[in-house]
Order: sequence, then structure tokens, then C-alpha cells
Amino acid sequence: MSSAETATPAAPDARAERRAKRIAKNLTSFAKQHGGSADGVVEYIGGVATRIVVVGADGAWGDQVAPSYAVGRRAAELAGITLHDDFEGELALKVKTGQYEWKRMAGIQIGG
Repeated sequence: MSSAETATPAAPDARAERRAKRIAKNLTSFAKQHGGSADGVVEYIGGVATRIVVVGADGAWGDQVAPSYAVGRRAAELAGITLHDDFEGELALKVKTGQYEWKRMAGIQIGG
């Protein structure tokens, strides 16, 4: 066997796994603080990043940015987040918005 055959490209995969674990810690913490579980969706936000939007069992929502789609999906998997294909229907109906969000959305609509 040559040295090229025995070399393992583990460094990039190991780095991605560490990133996923770090993000999963935040997602797990969010879920615990908001009813013990969370649903979410992983979406591209550009060529180099992905956003994981999560909705807790109590309707609170938040997001976390991951460096790639694969890292985002892996983080959600490690955190036990139930993933959906898109942020519509059942998932969107779970979101509870507060005064801040309503005030902010109204301000955007009327120019403020």
C-alpha cells in the first residue's frame, strides 16, 4: 500500500462534526428551555451558510447559523430536532409571536 492509500481525510469530517456538536448544544438548550422538544427546518441562506430555524414546544422560535447544509442537518439530528421540509403549514402554525414581533412587523409595513 502506498502512503496515499493509507492517509485518511478525517480532518475535514472531524471539523464538521465538532461544529455540528457545538451547534447541537445550543439547539438542545433551546428545546429544553421551551417545552422540552423542538421542530425545525434547515434552509440555505446563501452560498456558504445555512440557517436552522427552530420552534419549541411552547411556540417560541429562534435560529442558528451553520457553515453548511450538511453541518446544519447533522446538528439538528444530534439535538433531536424534528425536521420539516419547509417552514409552512403545521410548523408555521406552532410559532407564537409576542408584542415585539407584532410591533416590528407593523412598523415595517407602515414605514417605521
